[in-house]
Amino acid sequence: MLSITENKPAIISEFCYQLTGVGRILEDKDNNVWGCSPIYGPDGKVHLFYSRWKNEATHLGWLSCCEIAHAIADKPEGPYETVDIALTGRGGDWWDSMTCHNPTIHKIGDKYALFYIGTTEGSVYSKRIGMATSDSLYGPWKRCDTPIIETNPDCNAWDSICTSNPALLQHPNGELWLYYKSWSISDWEKDLQEGDWKRSNRQYGLAVANSLAGPWIKREQPIIDLRAQGGYAQSEDAYVWSEDGKFKMIMRDMGVWNHQYGLYFESQDGIYWSEPTISFMNSHHYFDEQLTGLS
Repeated sequence: MLSITENKPAIISEFCYQLTGVGRILEDKDNNVWGCSPIYGPDGKVHLFYSRWKNEATHLGWLSCCEIAHAIADKPEGPYETVDIALTGRGGDWWDSMTCHNPTIHKIGDKYALFYIGTTEGSVYSKRIGMATSDSLYGPWKRCDTPIIETNPDCNAWDSICTSNPALLQHPNGELWLYYKSWSISDWEKDLQEGDWKRSNRQYGLAVANSLAGPWIKREQPIIDLRAQGGYAQSEDAYVWSEDGKFKMIMRDMGVWNHQYGLYFESQDGIYWSEPTISFMNSHHYFDEQLTGLS
């Protein structure tokens, strides 16, 4: 659906040069495995929260029947043992009735906060970002009753279709900055009608709160918009952090170079970001293996 542009000169970040492949860290023959988020626990172990759904649901099962599992290991590269299910679709009329996906785990004060997306009818139109909190990485998890970031009601707005792919920054000023992905309903439905996929453009916005209790106040305009890169370039799956007096972000490339690299950005203020460079190469750059059918 989206074009791939590999005619741009490769601009590789210093971050990319520091990476070394260590192999697969978690596999499950019965499930698709996707979107992991690790954190060190008070026990010194690495606690990994990840998305999984049954193989028979096929690829789009992430929208309709995904759950967030919890695994532990003695070191980041594993091996991991799955110990419980943190969140699963809760049915009924809840905003996350069908699926829980795309986890990112953080320790904020004395609470663990698990940000994720849920759906109510198994499509992108109902994707919303919510949050669950707990005193322990083993739960129980208290979920928010409603999404913490809602869509813009104007179908022409850049973030009208969904709120997705949360990336949290605990800002040095004490605020919580939550970056999120979205795009326009009008563009999406025009692309569905025309079939040329030249309009829908995944961009990243920002919502800020003073505490986990919210409210989460959105900035009106997107923070990351890659259309100027050409080739219908866009991105998703961000992770953001602060280091050495700078804000840094990595994302999945969707058309700057191709759809298998990662993008790397730096910022002085967390709002205005550098031009992208390459944060990681495709998987076969690091791993010499054949496809096995496992996800």
